[in-house]
Amino acid sequence: MDRDVELVERAMVAIRRRQSRRALAKHMPVDPAVFGVLDAVEDRGPCSVTDLTGALGVDQPRASRLVARAVDEGLLVRQADQHDGRRTLVSLTASGKRQVEAAHEARQRVFAEAMADWPDRDRATFARLLTRFIDALDT
Repeated sequence: MDRDVELVERAMVAIRRRQSRRALAKHMPVDPAVFGVLDAVEDRGPCSVTDLTGALGVDQPRASRLVARAVDEGLLVRQADQHDGRRTLVSLTASGKRQVEAAHEARQRVFAEAMADWPDRDRATFARLLTRFIDALDT
C-alpha cells in the first residue's frame, strides 16, 4: 500500500478517536451527540428524521431519540412537510441556530490554536487539500 495513503488513513482514525473520546466536547456548548443533529439539520435545512439517519450514521430509533432530545431542549422544532402531509420535518430554532454558531466558533478556535505556528501558505494548502479530499469521499 502507498505510504501516503497509510498516513492519511492513520490520521483519519486519530481524528475519529479524538471525536469519539469527545476531546472537543469541552469546547462545545451542547452535548456532541445533540450537536451532530443540529449540524446535520443546518447542512440540509428542514428534513425528516429518516433523512438524518445517514448523516448521523445511526439507525432510525437512535436518530429519533436524538431529535426528540433536541426538540425537548428547544433546539429543533417539528413542522408538517408542506409537500407531504404524512411527513414531519425538523428545523433549527433560534436557540438551535445560536448553539450551532457557538459550536462552529469553538471548534474554529481549537483548530486555529492547533495551526497557530503554521505559515499562512501551509494553512491555505491544508484547507484546500483537506476540502478536496473530503469532496472526493462524497463522490
